[in-house]
Amino acid sequence: MDKLIINGGVPLQGEVKITGAKNAVLGLIPAAILSRNVIVMDNVPQINDVQKMVNILRKLGVRIDSEGDVLTIDAREKISHDCSPYQDQTGRMRASYYLLGALLGRYHEAIVPLPGGCNIGDRPIDQHIKGFEALGAKVVIEHGQVKMKADRLVGTDIYLDVVSVGATINIMLAAVLAEGKTVIENVAKEPHIVDVANFLNKMGANIKGAGTDTIRIRGVEKLGSCSYSVVPDQITAGTYMMAAAATGGNVLVSGVIPKHMESVTAKLREMGAEVTVEGDGLRVKNNKERLKACRIKTLPYPGFPTDLQQPMAVLMAIAEGNSMIQESIFENRFKYVDELRKMGANITISGRIANITGVPKLSGTKIVSTDLRAGAAMVIAALVAEGESEVTGLQYIDRGYENLEGNFRDLGARIRRVPMDLAELDI
Repeated sequence: MDKLIINGGVPLQGEVKITGAKNAVLGLIPAAILSRNVIVMDNVPQINDVQKMVNILRKLGVRIDSEGDVLTIDAREKISHDCSPYQDQTGRMRASYYLLGALLGRYHEAIVPLPGGCNIGDRPIDQHIKGFEALGAKVVIEHGQVKMKADRLVGTDIYLDVVSVGATINIMLAAVLAEGKTVIENVAKEPHIVDVANFLNKMGANIKGAGTDTIRIRGVEKLGSCSYSVVPDQITAGTYMMAAAATGGNVLVSGVIPKHMESVTAKLREMGAEVTVEGDGLRVKNNKERLKACRIKTLPYPGFPTDLQQPMAVLMAIAEGNSMIQESIFENRFKYVDELRKMGANITISGRIANITGVPKLSGTKIVSTDLRAGAAMVIAALVAEGESEVTGLQYIDRGYENLEGNFRDLGARIRRVPMDLAELDI
């Protein structure tokens, strides 16, 4: 295992190109097996979660070739609907549950172990199961596995009791080859929902309404081949935008869709950073001595993303005044706060609310990534802190960020990845 050594205090300067969205591609890759043809997908981020998903599909019998950011997915031959032999892999990533919808849609049968992922709060799959059962599947959960089977899948009306990105995508996957018309109401509207729908449509599906409250799907008999480019990652873009503002830098975050970043852009401007649109990029500049405090409440898109509240907490920790974060999505998303306190941050937690009184500076120390987005926050905190910091728990960061330290180094950061020694590994 590795750790990052970071010497803070350097304003970031330059340009960073954003890769494809993790949350989109982890739905797109399983979606590809609904087509019994060859799919070519580019702008695929080279991250650990993608590699895990690819490995699982290969074990099921899918032929996948990878070259740089391009995947060629060939599911023309018969593949297995049973993921139970690979529980050690599916159990380590949340997005493995998309195999439920994809395999059910293709074979009307699926066995998939319950998913894992970052421990940031309760993320049940009851809405997924509700959708599968409404389409005609019989679902049983036993021995840590979800087992589903249907004689046929028939379109119907489905209302989600809570807005769920995962359930929205999974029900779409199961419904595109179902008989008749499916209407899903109270759905999530995130950009990666739209991306999965666009991808399925390009293969020949009939999906309308993605990005709104209601998605309508008319089932088709089969899907064809296509080439597709993954949508840019709004969370990665937001991470670099916040790092630029926190360090007092001047960074062009390129290869993004500016509209997807509006909630982040609005808050950075409110805090005193300058954000301007330059083509397919956003330039973030902060020439001020200190940012101003602000308040955020995490909400489903187009609200402020829960995946960016941890990096935003770093900006608040050094901003002038009293800030507040209200986390309305996940109940365990403040585990990282103890690490920021080690650096001198003044943060108190009351339930799902973090009250943050800004301090003039943070100081470098040893800190740990407690989950994927908290890992990004730890790196940003180290970039702004005085002195040297060590960041461990990089297995979380590598799940969702491609070459994070290399990109920051190209922007002028003093950051390097080194192996941890045996004492640190407690061996």
